[in-house]
Amino acid sequence: MVREKRPYCGSVCIVCSMLVIAFLFAAPDAAAQRMKLETTRVMPRSQESLNSTLAPYLEKYGLPAIGAAVVKDGRIIAMGAAGTRRAGQNIPVTTGDRFHLGSDTMAMTALIAAMYVEEGKLRWDSTVEGIFPELKKVITPGMGSITMEQLLSHTSGMPGDDEPFFSRLIAESLSRENDNLSDTRYWMLSKWVSQPIAAAPRKRFACSDMGYIMAGAMLERIAGKSWEELVIEKVFNPLKLRSAGLGPQSTLGMTDAPLPHRVVDGKVKPMLSGVFADKPLVFGPAGTAHMSLQDFTRWAAWNAGRGKRGPHLIRPETFVKLTTPVIEVPAGKGAVPGMPLGGRYALGWGEAQFAWANEPLVFHSGSNGMNLAHIFLQHRNDFAMVLVTNMAGKKAEEAFGALAEELYRRYGK
Repeated sequence: MVREKRPYCGSVCIVCSMLVIAFLFAAPDAAAQRMKLETTRVMPRSQESLNSTLAPYLEKYGLPAIGAAVVKDGRIIAMGAAGTRRAGQNIPVTTGDRFHLGSDTMAMTALIAAMYVEEGKLRWDSTVEGIFPELKKVITPGMGSITMEQLLSHTSGMPGDDEPFFSRLIAESLSRENDNLSDTRYWMLSKWVSQPIAAAPRKRFACSDMGYIMAGAMLERIAGKSWEELVIEKVFNPLKLRSAGLGPQSTLGMTDAPLPHRVVDGKVKPMLSGVFADKPLVFGPAGTAHMSLQDFTRWAAWNAGRGKRGPHLIRPETFVKLTTPVIEVPAGKGAVPGMPLGGRYALGWGEAQFAWANEPLVFHSGSNGMNLAHIFLQHRNDFAMVLVTNMAGKKAEEAFGALAEELYRRYGK
């Protein structure tokens, strides 16, 4: 190692040393107190490993892998990961591994919309017809007056995703090989708005991927960029979510991330990255994001603090807008997965009451049918929890219910 050459100060150093010693003897308490303060300032607080806490959940609930983290005041206080990237093989997961977030992506789409609202390029009450006036002749009554806020809160009154017409649109979208994703979303919207409205707006909650695809198309028209460009430029990059990406979390032909899994004939089957390893990319605004557990925790911490630690992407009052509920979410059918007791929905975020929590928590669940990710925020205490696994279904939901309770009772208030 080459050390920096410093000027030799000769006898001056002896004088300096004598002065320092005299000062320390003259004011031992002040010197000790100063040293104590400096130590407190620079010494990092320990982060607890959750690996041993998570391991029992693998066998009990039949999960290939599971990860979790808890953050308070912007600092990770506990984090861990356990299991394998691929069932049947010993490829240990880490907290740096990428997990799929599913519908937890919706909060990112809502955040992008909020940025454009603050810039004056969009309003919460901007309508489908207002953004796409050229479609006026094909839009059915009620469809054209659907607003951005109604799309983001799942209160548009549109037909649900279980409509056969939606499935046909998705199937046809896969054959549009000469389109950009933004072109395909516009095409889907132009066909969808010819459908009859199903209910009056803001009267009922109906979780709608199509609603978020439409919201994404509106943002694309305003920005002149694809939603994929927008989420990278306006969310991933400023928040330094360096592992974040879109689509399957693993690289084609590689097991460089926890593979998604399905239960087929009672057996857990890993899904190699490809066409069937995620929903079609046109779903982007509704749920194609993935990132490491570490970055998912960073995202949670930023939202728990409502941006007070920066970057300051939106104003505090806009954060409040995004997480202020606008509609009741029924328990059971039609509810947001992971909300067993029902709750309320805001803009890209839900609010849920859990039996183990002392107050409602801001919450969202995300799944593409092969992965599961839950995020919990408690703004009052600047507190958050995130849970991830590379399998979905009833057992995964049960595991998350038990784990969330265990972590909240241990670290929450």
